[in-house]
Amino acid sequence: MKKHVWLFALFPAVFIAGVAVAQYPIMDMVAEKVIGKYQQSTCEQLWQNRGKPQSEVEQRAIGFLRSDPQMRTHFFDKVAGTVMNKMFECGMIP
Repeated sequence: MKKHVWLFALFPAVFIAGVAVAQYPIMDMVAEKVIGKYQQSTCEQLWQNRGKPQSEVEQRAIGFLRSDPQMRTHFFDKVAGTVMNKMFECGMIP
């Protein structure tokens, strides 16, 4: 009997965790693209692209991040380590 109660209590926790992970699936794909860009780019490429204007897709993504603080936090939590490490290695931040 206790086993059934435990399983009944576990199901909502697993479901909620699954929903939390998939809360922003499109922004997760964007984050993976940003991470890949920084992992594959050389420092020279990053310096060259630093002042270039953003594409329409990038501008739209930034608009979403500005309008939704929770999405912005989720995005930054996902990309911050990779981006900051690469920028530090390239001398883009002190």
